[in-house]
Amino acid sequence: MEGKNKINIQIGENVLTATLVENSSAEALFAMLEAGPLTIHMNDYADMKKVGSIGKLLPTNDQHIKAKPCDLILYLGDSLVIYYESNSWNFTRLGRIEGVTQKELKMILGRGDVTAVLTPAEKETK
Repeated sequence: MEGKNKINIQIGENVLTATLVENSSAEALFAMLEAGPLTIHMNDYADMKKVGSIGKLLPTNDQHIKAKPCDLILYLGDSLVIYYESNSWNFTRLGRIEGVTQKELKMILGRGDVTAVLTPAEKETK
């Protein structure tokens, strides 16, 4: 997945960058984004995460893991989760938001529902 491992997540005026892990789930998500932006309406759940339907079933690579703030998780193959608190369960890790603290992420996500727009990150040129 060299060169295809970063995505942007726009929430309101904020653009977050996430680095994807190397698995078939993250590769399938990136392929979706190459076809065009993906808009996901996300709801707050249990004061620990935002969850929203991707609108398509992706391959899963579930493992028992501890999700941490800033983790991107695929849940049940068709939902994107952005964690702002920790949780342990059987999940598929997709990636991690870089460059923000837990406090900053919570401020960006706010309370209640949000809309996230996912796109491939622009490749850096040297």
